[in-house]
Amino acid sequence: MRSVRTATAALAVAALSLPLLAAAPHSEARHDRLRAAAPEGFFVGTAVAGGGHHLSQPYPDPFTSDKQYRKILARQFGSVSPENQMKWDFIHPERDRYDFAAADAIVAFAERNRQVVRGHTLLWHSQNPEWLEQGNFSKEQLRAILREHITTVVGRYAGRIQQWDVANEIFDDQGRLRTQDNIWIRELGPGVVADAFRWAHAADPRAKLFFNDYNVEGVNAKSNAYHTLVQDLLRQGVPVHGFSVQAHLSTRYGFPGDLESNLRRFDALGLETAVTELDVRMDVPEGGVPTAEQERTQAEYYRRTLAACLAVDGCDSFTIWGFTDKYSWVPVFFEGEGFANVMTDEFERKPAFYALLDTLKAARGR
Repeated sequence: MRSVRTATAALAVAALSLPLLAAAPHSEARHDRLRAAAPEGFFVGTAVAGGGHHLSQPYPDPFTSDKQYRKILARQFGSVSPENQMKWDFIHPERDRYDFAAADAIVAFAERNRQVVRGHTLLWHSQNPEWLEQGNFSKEQLRAILREHITTVVGRYAGRIQQWDVANEIFDDQGRLRTQDNIWIRELGPGVVADAFRWAHAADPRAKLFFNDYNVEGVNAKSNAYHTLVQDLLRQGVPVHGFSVQAHLSTRYGFPGDLESNLRRFDALGLETAVTELDVRMDVPEGGVPTAEQERTQAEYYRRTLAACLAVDGCDSFTIWGFTDKYSWVPVFFEGEGFANVMTDEFERKPAFYALLDTLKAARGR
């Protein structure tokens, strides 16, 4: 695969200069599917909507209630990531109780549709249950709780999860460890991060284990901190296999033009790399309908992100954070911004969708 990717990377980059296609009526033709257009061994994925902010929205659970959503999910994508269904507050709501129903359903769906799964996430400062954050546990108890959680969750899906986001967002934007808001690092010290990777590897030696974060697309203080930490962990023999950039982008800001070079320096350490949560939000214009220029800019951001990943041999996993604006998290968390995904509320394909499709076809040599 590496020789094919090396030979076709230039084609993917060249696709950046191709004119964007106008949105077209939905088609189910195989050649119009992202997963079919992808080069061999390259996985195009999406988050599976559910949990988190969806619980307070005026619609039922998207994955279980929306048949059209599931149909597109199966046809278009070769990889799926539970958006919230594997996070602590959802999967471990009480100290002595797990709720695997939603996660089990996603993994089973993926297996039926010949998709791989990215597990998300094991150690994070956010979306932890109240029993954990307010539990007043001793250090020994907290360590045992974390180890038991990782062993139980990773072990349940052993051999069925391709990649795990083991440690999520452990640095702030200045490259400092989150020693205050991350309960694990605050209470147990930085060494718990290495332990989390060791425990996950013991529970499933086949899964690839990743660091995952936002605002690390370019070379900056935050990505530098990860680069330094990874080198230290590798010297210790810690089973760290990958580094992933979330890529929650906004057209308010310039595109991270050093994305490819940043991925390459982690690749040079022997790590796999990935794009794990790509969306491109924009300012909601007066009248509530994006302009053609906004959609062109958005499509270019999607295209350039994919091209950067394709150009790096070890970047074989590319995930967008939801595919339809109908279930996007963006309007809930970013006031005045929206329209971040590649399909509209009605599942109509945007120029951003075709930007991905064309770039994948160029990389495959079609």
